[in-house]
Amino acid sequence: MRLAGLPIAMLLLAGAAPAQQVKWNFDKLAARASDTVDVSLSGSLLQFATKFLSDDDKDEAKVKKLVGSLKGIYVRSFEFKKPGEYSAADVDSFRAPLHSPDWQRVVGTHSTENGETVEVYIKSEGKGIGGLAIIASEPKELTLVNIVGSIDLDSLSELGGHFGIPEGLEVEKEKKK
Repeated sequence: MRLAGLPIAMLLLAGAAPAQQVKWNFDKLAARASDTVDVSLSGSLLQFATKFLSDDDKDEAKVKKLVGSLKGIYVRSFEFKKPGEYSAADVDSFRAPLHSPDWQRVVGTHSTENGETVEVYIKSEGKGIGGLAIIASEPKELTLVNIVGSIDLDSLSELGGHFGIPEGLEVEKEKKK
């Protein structure tokens, strides 16, 4: 799944809700996929993994700081042999939990040329962001990312290439109007 060059427009929102993993059911989709990727890193596992990152390396120190406030990173990717092996209803089932008042879609892109669609949702928590969800689909691939916990918007792009998050994730911070 190509996420390179994807601008993620983030808004600082107010609201209160505890950070938790999005409740997605992957069973039906996984049964139809030819290849699957499943990355599930709980908060304790993330904290353990950061022990291997250097405080002396500037980039690794940034990742370590950002991951310190996360409660989990969950990535699921499904690849199919041919287009049409998953439906719009399948994708809608992943959008459904993100239609609660705590979540807001901040980015939606679609390419008619290659059939790629990417949606980015953020979860309000206090005066910041308490979670991020990405649904990225192509005719033969569907990827879902859920980052749980307090997210430092200035450092989010540093996660690209670490913990199963695709590289090239760009973050643009917009101020609330």
